[in-house]
Amino acid sequence: MDPHAANWQQCLEVAARSDIGLRRANNQDSFAVVLAGSQEQWEQRGHLFVVADGMGAHAAGELASKLATDSVPLTYHKLLDRLPHEALRQSVCDANAQIHSRGMASDDFRGMGTTISALALLPDKAFVAHVGDSRVYRLRAGRIEQLTFDHSLVWELRAAGQIPSGDAPSYIPKNIITRSLGPNPDVQVDLEGPLALEPGDTFLLCSDGLSGQVGDAEIGKILSVLPPDQAVRTLIDLANLRGGPDNITVIVVRVKERPETRPIAPLAPGARHGPSKAEGTAWALAAAFVLLALGGAVTRHPIAALGGLAGAVVSAAVALVVRHGPTAGNEPEPRLLGKGPYGRWDCTPDLALVTELSRVCQQLRDAACAADWKIHWSAFSKYDSRAATATREGRYGDAARDYCRAISFLMDELRHQPRSSSDADGSSVAL
Repeated sequence: MDPHAANWQQCLEVAARSDIGLRRANNQDSFAVVLAGSQEQWEQRGHLFVVADGMGAHAAGELASKLATDSVPLTYHKLLDRLPHEALRQSVCDANAQIHSRGMASDDFRGMGTTISALALLPDKAFVAHVGDSRVYRLRAGRIEQLTFDHSLVWELRAAGQIPSGDAPSYIPKNIITRSLGPNPDVQVDLEGPLALEPGDTFLLCSDGLSGQVGDAEIGKILSVLPPDQAVRTLIDLANLRGGPDNITVIVVRVKERPETRPIAPLAPGARHGPSKAEGTAWALAAAFVLLALGGAVTRHPIAALGGLAGAVVSAAVALVVRHGPTAGNEPEPRLLGKGPYGRWDCTPDLALVTELSRVCQQLRDAACAADWKIHWSAFSKYDSRAATATREGRYGDAARDYCRAISFLMDELRHQPRSSSDADGSSVAL
């Protein structure tokens, strides 16, 4: 692996996990984390992160999400003649075509579909591609932003002004999505970006198994006090403790510092790494005209020879203008894509968060005692005691951090307990 790519990877903290939840028989979520393996790949395509939430009977949803997370990275890295955001959009469209074709070929898989949220993290910017109601968030400077629009009935009605903002009326189903990969031969893909990167930026991709159980501001507050690996564990634990009705998938990516990038090779001002598509076409035409001129000379057709020579000169001139013209060496920047962010919340740790986490800890402890779990209580008490002290002193970030660690500790202990019939559906631990 190129050392510069490795250095960039050290500027990132990445954690990812998928959990079946407490109510589902199988996990229809999939995810992909594809880190650049070389300097050239990093410069051209960066890192890619994908979450997909499948839908369909039998194993159809599982297959649809797996096809999406396998196909999108592969196609995205193949389309090197496209700008990154164009390659990202096309990779999602190609995945849709694959899933639709597979569904049409079998009655068991007919109509299967999946959501998809993909984040391409480039050296100096990021792009998001999105279909469905999985989400991408960004945490920055004490605020969390939802970068994606939920393609759900509730969100579509709200955007059309048919229902007010805030909680949707109870008569509107909250689990109906209006757009996904697979059911139709074509799909409309939302693109967001380019998003400038700053040190400390934290991105979270998730299926609705998380966002349906843990609030937006609460997600941001937990992200702000924990490193990515612990944040992923705690968020999944909270979703499960609140019923875990769906599969839960979370990817957290934190930018620790701005990357140090360099060109693949030293370039003079205005020079390019290689010929553009337009320049390559012009040189190809010039070569064709040269062959025409030579053919005319050999066959003693002066008009063909002169025409070929003139065409070669003009084509070569066009190629040189493209190479050295005023826009040479500049990649065209896309206009601002999308309309995000679609929500912003302050996520400074506060007493309300600490109180809720303390309540969860207490109820989980009571459940453990009632079920006579074999717990290493000294380790739990260390976290709980530190959190209580920090709360009294008004250090809510420290308190939240230790309560989160206490919750995850007890959940890990629970996973090592003998399973009973009442545990099988999660009813004994859902709070």
